[in-house]
This record gives sequence, structure tokens and C-alpha cells, in this order.
Amino acid sequence: MKFLKNLLLTGLSGLFFSPAIQAAKVDTLEITSKIMQKRIRAAVVLPSSYKKVKKPFPVLYLLHGGTGNYRDWLSKTPDKTLLHRLADQYNLIIVTPDGGPTSYYFDSPLDKNSQYETFISQELIEKVEGTYRTVRDRKGRIIAGLSMGGHGAIYIATKHPDLYCAAGSMSGVMNINTATWKVPADFAKLRAQNFVRLLGAPQDTLNPYPAYTAVGMTDQIKASRLKLVFDCGVDDFLIEPNRDLHRRLTANKTPHDYTERPGGHTWQYWENALPYQLIFFYKVFVTNGVALPSS
Repeated sequence: MKFLKNLLLTGLSGLFFSPAIQAAKVDTLEITSKIMQKRIRAAVVLPSSYKKVKKPFPVLYLLHGGTGNYRDWLSKTPDKTLLHRLADQYNLIIVTPDGGPTSYYFDSPLDKNSQYETFISQELIEKVEGTYRTVRDRKGRIIAGLSMGGHGAIYIATKHPDLYCAAGSMSGVMNINTATWKVPADFAKLRAQNFVRLLGAPQDTLNPYPAYTAVGMTDQIKASRLKLVFDCGVDDFLIEPNRDLHRRLTANKTPHDYTERPGGHTWQYWENALPYQLIFFYKVFVTNGVALPSS
């Protein structure tokens, strides 16, 4: 607890009082996806220490939400230097890949152009680790995301615990049953049609696609032994699915960190949430012995 308090105080003070001009560098990668036969972009935020410290760096793979793209985390937060400062503060590489507008980051059995689980877990990692000096082991990889990306992070990490040591979700779609979302009927219907397009007819009314959603994977999440953190705003339309996942994980005794805060499904909320998750993730990297000294 003392560690977290000290890290929280130093971390947040660094966020609010850092110089406006950041030394972190942003690259753009183009990855040729063999499985989808197309080129996909990802932004890579390199801390200023990358050129100076000749050691492998841990990596955070950070996923965007629905109808978004790989630049969202760099262009839509109110503070456009957020990722730069977090990369510098914690001496880690942050990768923000494109996940398509409504892929939800699984491999569709029906649409060969929507195979984002394989892209993220295989092709992206291969490209990043072939380009940069990284920790090439699960102990140095973490995956997180917001909304659709929160679903993707927990889903992919649970399917591939050999690749990631931790996962995080901010306002995540913990249940892809749109009946559990507090949204207008037209929007719910639109997203439900998207899932039919990608996954076929629903199997059940309460949990239509249990193999593709976090609330249907709680036993797998427990077996994965991932370090897991997720949060949601109390005014978010996804608050109930997040509470449901928390209850299920508590019931099956899966260790996890869950937080509710004031806020809705907004960039203001996610800008606030990510630094708190980085405190959690940095502690994981420290425990794994791969963290570089925090500035």
C-alpha cells in the first residue's frame, strides 16, 4: 500500500507539473497482415530514454474504441501529450494499433477481413519486437484499452496468457449482449446486427456469444492468472456489464482490481483513468523484474 501511495503521489505530480514540450517520440508502423491481406497502422510512443538506455523496454499495447482508429489515444484526449508523458514517466513503449471500426478484436469466423485477435496477438507483436528493443516475454507485455478496446484487451489476454502478464479495461464492453447496454434502441440494434455479421446468429438471449465476451469467460480469466484491472464511470452506459463481471470474478475468486468513478463514456474519463492503470501496470513490471526506473 505504501508503494502505491508513493507512486500515486509522484506519478500524478509528474503529470500535472511536467513541461509542456515532451521528449518522447512517436513513430508510425505499417504492418502487413497476412491473415487479412491488408496493411494496418500502429503508432509507437518511444520514451526519451529509449536512445540512452541500452536495455529492453516493457511494452503497453493500448487499444482504441468502436469507430475509432490507431491515432485516437494521441489525438482525442484533452491533453495531447498524455501518452508522451506516461511513456517518459514509466520508461515504457506504448503501442496503439488500429483495430478497425467495429471488430471488437476477435477473429470473426465469418468475415476473413476481421481477424484482429490474430493480428494483435501475433502479427503486431512480431513487427514491434522486430523493430524495437523490447522485453520479448510475457512478463514485459501488457494490453489495455477503452470501450471496444477494453473488451479486446481482456479477451485477447485471456486467450493468450502466454503472451501477456496483465490486462486492463476502461469502460470496457464486458458483455457484447447489447440488451445490457443503457443505449437507445437504434444503436443497440445496429451493434447487435454487427455481431450477427461477425459471429452469426446468437446462441442465447442472455449471453448470446459466451465464447466471445468477458462475462462468459470468467473461468478462463481465472485460469489465465493475469493481473487484471478494470474500471468504469458510474454514468457510463456500460456500468452494469462491468459490475456484472466484477461480481462474477469475485464469486469465482479471481483476483482483480475494480474501480468505479464519477464520469461517463468520454475522453475526459479515459484521460483520468489511464494514469491510474499505469500505476497498477508499473507495479506488475516491477514485480516481474522488467521495469526500468520510473522518472
